[in-house]
Amino acid sequence: MHAPPSSPSSIPFNRAAFQWKEFEYMRDALERGQVSGDGAFTRSVGEILKESVGAQRVLLTPSCTAALEMAALLLDLEVGDEVIVPAFTFVSSINAFVLRGARPVFADIRPDTLNLDETKLEQLISSRTRAIVVVHYAGVACEMDEILAVAARHGIAVVEDNAHGLFGSYRGRPLGSFGRFSTLSFHETKNLTCGEGGALGVNHASDIERAEIVREKGTDRSRFFRGQVDKYGWVDIGSSFLMSDLLAACLQAQLENAEAIQQSRADIWNRYDVGLAAWADRSGVRRPVVPAHCGQAFHMYYILLPSLAHRQRLIAHLQAADIMAVFHYSPLNRSVMARRLESESACPVTEDVSDRLLRLPFYSTLTEAQQSRVIECVRAFS
Repeated sequence: MHAPPSSPSSIPFNRAAFQWKEFEYMRDALERGQVSGDGAFTRSVGEILKESVGAQRVLLTPSCTAALEMAALLLDLEVGDEVIVPAFTFVSSINAFVLRGARPVFADIRPDTLNLDETKLEQLISSRTRAIVVVHYAGVACEMDEILAVAARHGIAVVEDNAHGLFGSYRGRPLGSFGRFSTLSFHETKNLTCGEGGALGVNHASDIERAEIVREKGTDRSRFFRGQVDKYGWVDIGSSFLMSDLLAACLQAQLENAEAIQQSRADIWNRYDVGLAAWADRSGVRRPVVPAHCGQAFHMYYILLPSLAHRQRLIAHLQAADIMAVFHYSPLNRSVMARRLESESACPVTEDVSDRLLRLPFYSTLTEAQQSRVIECVRAFS
């Protein structure tokens, strides 16, 4: 889906962009001789991200999936526990919890922001519900006031899958600061990238020490290096959840350039939104909805076509012009695994949106000329 362009005139869906500092910092990490986890760059990036998302602690991980798996371990889930998750998300959002024996309960999404529908949340809660996973789709916040109120009434943990939402906000507060845990992604398709990478945000101080232990294969190694114990050993369950300092070096450079990257993405998003407005209105196409109280992360630009047939024809139309546009998630509530886990359910908005949504090329180095080609090609479609 994200293959490199086949010709110089091709416009891919995504292209990771790096400047000279990534190479300089990675060389620095190599010369220091510590390229495994928790080196100088790992610690620096963790502090930068802690400020960005308003977390008590941020721990870098090999992927967002790994961060979600850490959250599942830290919640001490047992076989038969239930975890509520939107049906419109990537499989990692629920796989991490299924690995611990939990059963997914799929929530439908709002028709406007495509986020978990908070008005239907409470009816999904049972005596076995242990967590609610929220996904800030396209970097636009879920309605966190209502979701947190429901969770508090029932004593349920909230986990923010914030893979799309770094630098986004809800009522002025950073995404990633609301749940007991939050996760980030630095995959090559994300706003900032080190190729593969992620982070776990820990928002309760009481979870920090155990999170460090789980990340270090169940050992108290972090306490040993701080001089808090004279030797370290196996004290809990865990796994190898550290990001290489070599990747953290790459990510440090990306974070230092984040303001420019975000401005570029905001400009691209706004050009799409203005350039496609008239065409969308007359074609029965819906553009993204961003509520006034949500500061979006400019992660993607999508459109909702009138039908699956329209979407497939537009994909082919763009492909003929050497432009790659892609669809997004298949409904998890209708998946093979949902049937196997006896978690199939009706999520009509998810099922409708999944058939009609199309993502347009979106990356920080997309030029105005390239974007104009995309816009004109879309406008020519009927």
